[in-house]
Amino acid sequence: MTIAVIDYGMGNLHSVAKALEHVTHENVVITRDARRIRGATRLVLPGQGAIRDCMGELERTELRGLVEELLASQEKPLLGICVGQQMLLGHSEENGGIDCLGFLAGEVRRFPGDMRDDRGHRLKVPHMGWNLVHQHHAHPLWAGIDQDEHFYFVHSYYVAASDDATVFGTTGYGRIQAHVATGRDATFAVQFHPEKSSRVGLKLLENFVNWAP
Repeated sequence: MTIAVIDYGMGNLHSVAKALEHVTHENVVITRDARRIRGATRLVLPGQGAIRDCMGELERTELRGLVEELLASQEKPLLGICVGQQMLLGHSEENGGIDCLGFLAGEVRRFPGDMRDDRGHRLKVPHMGWNLVHQHHAHPLWAGIDQDEHFYFVHSYYVAASDDATVFGTTGYGRIQAHVATGRDATFAVQFHPEKSSRVGLKLLENFVNWAP
């Protein structure tokens, strides 16, 4: 049993791997080797930084086709994290507009620069720090996690999914309700960083390790 953290050069790879090792006795590997990725029982698609760079590195490392193949087959559970969630959508506004993997219908949008909280205070972009996540639909990865628990975020762009059935968690920031947990079939993806989200983040990773879609 092996969990493969897909290494295409972008993402908080070692922190994600260490967090996974904390919740499982399965072998956790960081790899860009296609044979090891195909042979793994579970997959993690991380991402960090600009989406243009993430998509570019996925192409450069010749892993895009493999990731698309794995998404199409849905034979293995896959967890997307941060930009790894955004990459699953069809298009992102970032970097002047970038086409993504198109696994989920919808787009990635930038938070408006003029947002304010309920007291009229200006909100910063990026959205950074702890914020609550509302479980929009039930999912096995929410097992043992209370409604409206707090997770850790760092992002300037957010997912706006087109199909409500693919939205499993939302977070409010100003007037925006960001779709911060999305997925379908054997794929689940989150905008927040479970590896930085203390107890609840580790619980979500544990649920992923035990998930049998």
